[in-house]
Amino acid sequence: MILGTDERSIEKAGKIIAGGGLVAFPTETVYGLGASAFREDSVKKIYEAKGRPSDNPLIVHIADVTDIDRLTAECSEKARALIEAFMPGPFTVILKKSGAIPDTVTAGMDTVAVRYPENETAQRLIRAAGVPIAAPSANLSGKPSPTEARHVIDDMTGRIDAVIDGGSCDVGVESTIVDASGVIPVLLRPGGITYEQIKSVVPEAVIDPNILRSLDEGERPRCPGMKYKHYAPEAEVTVVEGDMAAARRKIGELLEENADKVCGVLTMSENAYDSAVILCGGKTNREYARNLFAMLREFDRLGVEVVFAEFEERDGYGLAVRNRLYKAAAQRVIHV
Repeated sequence: MILGTDERSIEKAGKIIAGGGLVAFPTETVYGLGASAFREDSVKKIYEAKGRPSDNPLIVHIADVTDIDRLTAECSEKARALIEAFMPGPFTVILKKSGAIPDTVTAGMDTVAVRYPENETAQRLIRAAGVPIAAPSANLSGKPSPTEARHVIDDMTGRIDAVIDGGSCDVGVESTIVDASGVIPVLLRPGGITYEQIKSVVPEAVIDPNILRSLDEGERPRCPGMKYKHYAPEAEVTVVEGDMAAARRKIGELLEENADKVCGVLTMSENAYDSAVILCGGKTNREYARNLFAMLREFDRLGVEVVFAEFEERDGYGLAVRNRLYKAAAQRVIHV
């Protein structure tokens, strides 16, 4: 069922959530796949629909900042400063959880990830449901996250109850996640709120070293997106990172070496190649972040077998783009 953003559609979607069903909905980051955070049976349906490993925790979405006190056991001054600065918005905070949250949501951990989305449709849905909504991205596990309703439909038709079509997402990559359950806040996943912004509020904040690598077998992920291959299209992706002139020379060589395949290049500006399917991510890292997942899905639609992705650090969004590209490429990265 495809729903709009009118009041009647939102009410219908809210009833589906409250009744134990699954609804995909837009946020400012990517589309989420939502279920009642208080119903263990509903949360299990999320894992089944996505083919998501059960040790990969979910984020709980709220529409009132006061709900944080109901969902968490403690909240430090540093955590409250971050919440005040970045909620609502593309920001998730991890805190010690209360007994209200089932272990299925948190993959058995004693912490819970909480987000207050800025997107008005998402807020209206949460209020209509009458419960906090547990939601990962609304895609098959491992695929590029959906930034348009049609991406959700491609992956989730027959697996969920409804999709709310709210247009394209503004940020284009998942929320920034900060673990504030300890003494020093730790950036676990970069996103729409940059590390520089976080440090402006809590100067002691640090970056988790696992941001640019995938966890090994047996290591437990502290937040979504840390352990498993993520954001990957069917095509094999290789990131070519560094000075743009050098990157383009290297990609030119790679295109010659792969002349027997359908190749694509994800560029950061104009078309500098003549033997590949060319898609432009954007001239800034901010634009690149917004377009990245849609471009990876478009390469698959066009039948591309191998993708070479240009990357150059240009602004504060660079860490978020690098994190997603590295995972989409399963760490196949060439530095030039």
